[in-house]
Amino acid sequence: MKNFQTVRGVKDLLPNELSKMRFIEQQASIVCKNACYEEISTPIFEFAKLFEKPLGETSDIVTKENYVFQDRSNNTLMLRPEGTTGVVRAVINESLLQDFPKRYFYYGPMFRYERPQKGRLRQFHQFGAELLGVQDYFADIEIIYLAKCFLKNINILSQTSLKINSLGDNDSRGNYKRELKSFLEKYKNDLSPESKIRLQKNPLRILDSKNKKDIEILSSAPKFQNFLNKSSLDFFNSVCEGLDKLKVNFEIDQTLVRGLDYYSHTAFEFKTNIVGSQDAVLAGGRYDDLSRLISRQMFPGVGWAAGIERLTIMLDYKYSFVPMVGLIGHSNLHYHVLLDYYKRFLENKINSQIIYNGTLSKKFKKANKLKCLFVVVLGENEIENGILQLKNLKTGQQQQLNFEDAIKIIKKKNV
Repeated sequence: MKNFQTVRGVKDLLPNELSKMRFIEQQASIVCKNACYEEISTPIFEFAKLFEKPLGETSDIVTKENYVFQDRSNNTLMLRPEGTTGVVRAVINESLLQDFPKRYFYYGPMFRYERPQKGRLRQFHQFGAELLGVQDYFADIEIIYLAKCFLKNINILSQTSLKINSLGDNDSRGNYKRELKSFLEKYKNDLSPESKIRLQKNPLRILDSKNKKDIEILSSAPKFQNFLNKSSLDFFNSVCEGLDKLKVNFEIDQTLVRGLDYYSHTAFEFKTNIVGSQDAVLAGGRYDDLSRLISRQMFPGVGWAAGIERLTIMLDYKYSFVPMVGLIGHSNLHYHVLLDYYKRFLENKINSQIIYNGTLSKKFKKANKLKCLFVVVLGENEIENGILQLKNLKTGQQQQLNFEDAIKIIKKKNV
């Protein structure tokens, strides 16, 4: 029978990579908790309409990247493609608006049907942070600074550069959309097929095109900054000034847009040249219109999300799995006693592993391969006298000891 393979675009997470991901998650959690953000977890699947309206009918996520299915009750459900919308829904459902502002962080798998490549999978993991209920630009500065602290905590900040832009308020965006559309209409026949569709429905999305011809056309397009009204420009300048005060280095990138329809004002990305064409490792912005699109409520929000798989590519992290003690029996007849010692070692928080199968010499070779610091050997003599043979594999020293004395020596080395 042919071996089953994984579905295209998903992968097994083996200990080496998974340990990196756990490290990133732990460090991100430490940073967020230190900043008084609380952890939240939302369902992996939701009603499809929750995502379809706010994500926009022309967004990549809705047009070609969603995983939609019918359940047995004929509900149309979607595997979550991003985390922000679920967090906003949860706040509305649980009637938490009166407790604003709310600060949350989350971690978990997301799902998008797209072409797999380096740093991009169809099932991937994100860590995100959201600050809800603060209209002022201070929230944008706080959330960007939090992202910087996170990347610094996992020692990859120096490998990234922060790009920021303003999408303005609704009036500014409306004025710019009309001007951009008028400009792009002149080059309609030269645009990529995808950009031709976006030209009619949301020309702003063309700014994020990766098509070479589109990029060439956009090089002479009107600049977003020239269409910001005074309030939008003041908001953006205040964000920039605040980042300067916190010594956060950034560059203004007028081509930077968000791929979702509910964003406004600040958009930002931490980019790198290490992970190939998918150069954004953390991205976010302000999404004041999201709550209105999925409910009758309206409240501001700003946040970011980081792709964990992309971050692992950049991470200089040494995976280490080393049992402190390897437990060896002379024969299978001794394992019932060895298991009791194994239990007692674990109760004393000693990292231990029973080494099964093979001759005594092969078991020792296995212990050396595992890089065990100690080996405990049990045979007839040890069982009869209630002792252990404890061997230090680094020094070669071997002693006959009772369990309590063995524990003392092992713990002393483990300090």
